[in-house]
Amino acid sequence: MTLRQRPGRLQHLRLQHLRRRLLRAHHLRRHSLTAGQRARQAANLANGSTLLGLAVAGAARTRLQRGPRGLVLAAGYGWPLPVAGAFTLGNVVLCRCSTEALLDRPELLGHEEKHCSQYAWCLGLPFIPLYLLAAGWSMLRTGNPGTGNVFERRAGLLAGGYPVHGKRSWS
Repeated sequence: MTLRQRPGRLQHLRLQHLRRRLLRAHHLRRHSLTAGQRARQAANLANGSTLLGLAVAGAARTRLQRGPRGLVLAAGYGWPLPVAGAFTLGNVVLCRCSTEALLDRPELLGHEEKHCSQYAWCLGLPFIPLYLLAAGWSMLRTGNPGTGNVFERRAGLLAGGYPVHGKRSWS
């Protein structure tokens, strides 16, 4: 008996073909971007912030993977600074956890995605000193770098793991 003569072989090939088409459609749907997401991706590539993110991800020996909505996920970040569990450089989201763990936390990924848009609005690398100034101001006012930080507030404090109310003890 040849492969063509085996019972069920044609049905198996049809199922395999259908499975491939469904996977391909899912892949395209998962990675199709809105006009705004494409614009953000292009802006952050042009302003150099995504390139910086890719350079840091490479130097830190992270595992890169294409993420949703035009993001690049860099898992396994192990450098001591910044202390955060996840942070963003351009369209690159660097995280200490695995990619799967980050994808299982859509609120955190959405928070980091908002920072990607903030990079685009700040024309790229100027976002970094502006963010550091806002974090310092927040530390003075609330005792933590996020609660009074305009960038963190607009990205969503709870989603980023920051307390909504912070109090500074001056004693």
